[in-house]
Amino acid sequence: MIEIKVPTVGESISEVTLLKWTKKDGAWVERDEVIAELESEKATFEVNAEKAGILTTIGKEGDTLLIGDVLAKIDETAAKPEGAEAPAPAAATAPAPPSASATPSAAPVVAVANDIKASPVASAIIADKQVDTKSITPSGAGGKIMKQDVLQALQNPGKQPLVAGGELFSRNLRQEKMSALRKTISRRLVEAKNTTAMLTTFNEVDMTRIMEIRKQYKDKFKESHGVNLGFMSFFAKACAIALGEWPAVNAFIDGDQLVYHDYADISIAVSTPRGLTVPVMRNVESLSMAEIEKKVIDLAGKARDSKLTTEDLQGGTFTITNGGVFGSLMSTPIINIPQSAILGMHKIQERPMAINGQVVVRPMMYLALSYDHRIIDGRESVSFLVRVKDLLENPELLLMGKDPVKTLLEV
Repeated sequence: MIEIKVPTVGESISEVTLLKWTKKDGAWVERDEVIAELESEKATFEVNAEKAGILTTIGKEGDTLLIGDVLAKIDETAAKPEGAEAPAPAAATAPAPPSASATPSAAPVVAVANDIKASPVASAIIADKQVDTKSITPSGAGGKIMKQDVLQALQNPGKQPLVAGGELFSRNLRQEKMSALRKTISRRLVEAKNTTAMLTTFNEVDMTRIMEIRKQYKDKFKESHGVNLGFMSFFAKACAIALGEWPAVNAFIDGDQLVYHDYADISIAVSTPRGLTVPVMRNVESLSMAEIEKKVIDLAGKARDSKLTTEDLQGGTFTITNGGVFGSLMSTPIINIPQSAILGMHKIQERPMAINGQVVVRPMMYLALSYDHRIIDGRESVSFLVRVKDLLENPELLLMGKDPVKTLLEV
């Protein structure tokens, strides 16, 4: 019998939360097979079986465990049960194509949009009664709409319980234990508010040129690089250039020392079901637009699948957060300590603007820069944001940070 212990995941981390068992108690596991998922205050990670054998689980999902605690035991001397097989490759588990002998209940439902999960009976009622699926609260596993959910929506038009499977006029209260990640987010946000002299300055940027470039080159960019041309690469590149020109924005306070960075490691705030994570893109000043877009997709995918490592989350000299994806028009982002500044992107909204004495409609975005006034003065913060605005409104400057014509004329 061997013991599987909670591994060390970082110098400052002393405990983790058992998120879930991926193998049941008493199940046969193969060597290196994932048996559990743990969550620290910084990231989620998997625990693998060190030997093949019968698994004995210790602890329940949601339990807090200390580093070094016994998580599970494996009896490697046990005989492999009849029918127990090694994990099948992904290709072997792919669904077989539908055949003529398939039962009606297994046939694909064509009456409901592909992104809506519903049982066959529920799908039939939705199609027949033309029910708006947004008015239905699903109660099935994985957010699946069941027959009773549709009937409930039909009986109570315009009314729906707040939670799946709930009742109308409910007065129930629910309590959930805070996850380690949520505790860390809470602690760090309060610490940032209490330990920094935080101030926010605002500006707005005309997104016309960037939107024109994306429209003109999006297909060619996707064909050449295999990724879409998004907004983040423009903003990250603009911030990297501005950080080089205003180094105080790219610095932090360490005791009575100011620590400056000659590189731009930009953190990007990513919202996940478990909470906010801030993975880091290293040396953005040295990356191309395509490389930035690929890195954003990679980090966002890891965050969504809870695959971010401690390395992905450590460091960072400046942060960009995009509340615009949720519809935010303006906000004051909180500094991601120990950094000294964070840039907030917001929703692009068409607004009438006065251009050369004429009122024209332009796609505008408010920008917000929250900064630590202990290290960054008003002149530096405002000048940094104005520089970012200038680079975004004139994307040609992103190539080398200077106007090509002025460079040519040496003026």
